[in-house]
Parts: sequence; C-alpha cells; structure tokens
Amino acid sequence: MALFLRVPANTFQRDNVALLSGGRRQNSTALFSGGRRRSSAVFGRRRSAIRILSMSTPPIQHLEKPSAGSQNLGLPIMVNGCTGKMGKAVIQAAVSAGLHLVPVSFSCAEESGQTVEVCGKEIKLHGPSGRENILASVVDEYPNLIVVDYTVPDAVNDNAELYCKVGVPFVMGTTGGDRERLYKTVKDSNVYAVISPQMGKQVVAFLAAMEIMAEQFPGAFSGYSLQVMESHQASKLDTSGTAKAVISCFQKLGVPFKLDQIQQIRDPKQQVEMVGVPEEYLNGHAFHMYHLTSPDQTVSFEFQHNVCGRSIYAEGTIDATIFLAKKIQLGTEQRIYNMIDVLREGNMR
Repeated sequence: MALFLRVPANTFQRDNVALLSGGRRQNSTALFSGGRRRSSAVFGRRRSAIRILSMSTPPIQHLEKPSAGSQNLGLPIMVNGCTGKMGKAVIQAAVSAGLHLVPVSFSCAEESGQTVEVCGKEIKLHGPSGRENILASVVDEYPNLIVVDYTVPDAVNDNAELYCKVGVPFVMGTTGGDRERLYKTVKDSNVYAVISPQMGKQVVAFLAAMEIMAEQFPGAFSGYSLQVMESHQASKLDTSGTAKAVISCFQKLGVPFKLDQIQQIRDPKQQVEMVGVPEEYLNGHAFHMYHLTSPDQTVSFEFQHNVCGRSIYAEGTIDATIFLAKKIQLGTEQRIYNMIDVLREGNMR
C-alpha cells in the first residue's frame, strides 16, 4: 500500500533512504545524474517536501497455492513464449491454480520442433512456419482455449493478428509493439482479449489511482518538472509500459514530459549501486521512481513502486485468464479488457 509522509526539508539534504533496498541507505541523488551528485536544484533546499512511499513486493519464493474449492480445473491455457522467464512463471502459476496447460507453444524458429519440460509438463515448440494451422487444430481440440502471450515486443502485432484470425481469445502480457494497431486488430475481429502493459495486480491498483487523479484533477501539477527512472533486467528490450502509463497520467496533470527523457537502467552494476536492486533479482526486477519538483523547487513529490521477481505478474496473468473465461461464458458485449477491469471484478484469488 502507498503511505503518505510529510518529511522535514532538511531530510533531503542528507542521504535519501532508498525504498525497498534491504534497509540499506543509498544516495538517491545519483539516480538522475549518472552517478554524480545533483545540485540543490533537485534535492537540495526545500521548505516542504512530500514523499509517497513505494508500493512494492518483497522477494517471494513460492506462489500461492489455490484454494481447495478452485473452480478452474479444465480451463485450457496455451502459453506462448513458454521458455522465457515470464512464460515459465505463468505456467507455474497456471498449474498451481488448476488450469489445464496445453502441451503446445509458439516460439522462435531456432527452437521449433523441440520438446521442453516446464514445471513438470512437456511442451512441443513450434516456430513461425504453419502457425495458423497449428493454432486452429489446438482450438479444435480445446474449444475453450485461452492463449497467454509472453513473447517479444516485435512479435506483438503479428501474434495478435494470428489469434484474431483464428478467433481465439488471448491475454497479451507482452509489452511493446504498435499498441494502436493492436487494439484496432482486436476491435475489428471482435475477439475477447485482456491487454495490459502491467499484470501485477497491486501495481495496477496504483495505476488506477493515478488515472482517477488525472481525470478528476487535470492540471493539478502544472509547472512541475518530472524525472523518471526505471530499472529492469538487462534482457528487457523496450521501455517500461508501466512507466509510460504513469507518465501519461502526469501529462494529464499538467506536467510536460517526453518519453525519451526516461532514464533507463539496464547495467547490473548501476542497478545494485545506484538503484539498490538485490543482486539475486538482477535477472528479474522492475524498479520505478517518479520525482516531481515545483517551479520554485520548494515542494517535491516522489512515487516509487519496486518489484523483485515475477510471481506478482504471473498471478495477475492467471487472474486475467480466469476473468476472460468468465466474460466469454457470459457472452458479454464488451470484448477488450485491461487489468483494471480484472481488479474491478473483485474476485481475484
């Protein structure tokens, strides 16, 4: 949960305590200055400063076990990108929730024809060739199939067009791609889908609160300057979709900011020393910080949300899958959903 603290001005003239960094102090002035201390223009003299403490998850070793009365047994799920870290996490969450994992997955050409074992389940991998016929045959065998996509940004649009052409509902967890084209593809096909740049339920709740604030108080931060830092594992190729969504809210609140101003941190050494990422989570984390400063530099706001590991996203993805299956069963008129819709349903595990 987010907490609100009013901090004495002189607090910002000392070392800023890094949120969720194992209790270690770190100097947050380095986060926006390439390792150099920034002048008082950002973190120095202030008469009042307000911080919003981070909403984050502690390191989690095991996923939640499903309730004994789980009603999800038999719901077929196909996880594309199953050899990736997110794909594996989703499969583990799906098995724990009692979903039926279809032993087929789309992957890259280099892995085509291989059979891999994930969480004790054997899965046959297929490359780009012949995907339409393969998916159609899977749907014939599993009529209630829902596809989960955790592939790569460059594949988002082609994959969505394939799912829509075959007529299979899907959960798009992959970020990147042409999002406008993605939504148009789904809308034109009338296929059911959950599309969200962020699958972590608690982080989505924070995003929802930001959207409400932006809608109800447009221009409230006019004149403020914004700095944004996001740190992810080195293998993440694109800019954080979550950061883009939060920035969009700040823009509606009157803060000018361009996406190319985001400070992306992908270097493991900087992640440990500057950001405070635990070393064991260098290969799977999502740390975000947004720092607002008033025109006269007397007031600042800081928002953080830090995640270690991938279980929060995997659990949210399975909730989205179950949610979508219910909407299909009810035959709802709305076809495209996001994670805020899933949250509003109010029956997450």
